[in-house]
Amino acid sequence: MKYLITGLGNIGYEYENTRHNVGFDVVNLLCRQLEGSWHDDHHGELAEVRHKGRTLILLKPNTYMNLSGKALRYWLQKEKIPTENSLVVCDDLNLDFGKLRLRAKGSDGGHNGLKNIQDVLGTDVYPRLRVGIGSDFSRGKQVNFVLGKWSPDEAAELPNILEKSAETIKAFVTIGIDRAMNVAAK
Repeated sequence: MKYLITGLGNIGYEYENTRHNVGFDVVNLLCRQLEGSWHDDHHGELAEVRHKGRTLILLKPNTYMNLSGKALRYWLQKEKIPTENSLVVCDDLNLDFGKLRLRAKGSDGGHNGLKNIQDVLGTDVYPRLRVGIGSDFSRGKQVNFVLGKWSPDEAAELPNILEKSAETIKAFVTIGIDRAMNVAAK
């Protein structure tokens, strides 16, 4: 079985260690855990890893967040991976910091990366893992918050959140989305 795991984020030094790039952070950890290595390829950086007999193609699109659908569609088609065997990992300011939510379908929730993916794929039926970044910002400061660096308290807790996210992805590819939802909810 083959899976496409896409971490959403923005490329460039200025976006490293920001809340919006937590999708990149999750797939980076998964790549290290499964002893993969990144290489530049069409529409992003790719790593191919194995976990319990499954092949995972990890993708960090270089199309910027708001155009992520182009890279996702390209690699789904190129690798002949069905949409249900893909997983998009992204930040979510509608979830409390550190909370995970795994779903097989749903709205974009105001997330521009998910909105573009839905527009490009023509459906909202594709698995996604949302990583809560909280909503501790003043009115009108949403963009600054999302593109801002983690606070010291958040940064201290981040490794645990990334680890839990990686474990959720491993559950998704081995036991399926329905059972993996329980892993994410714990």
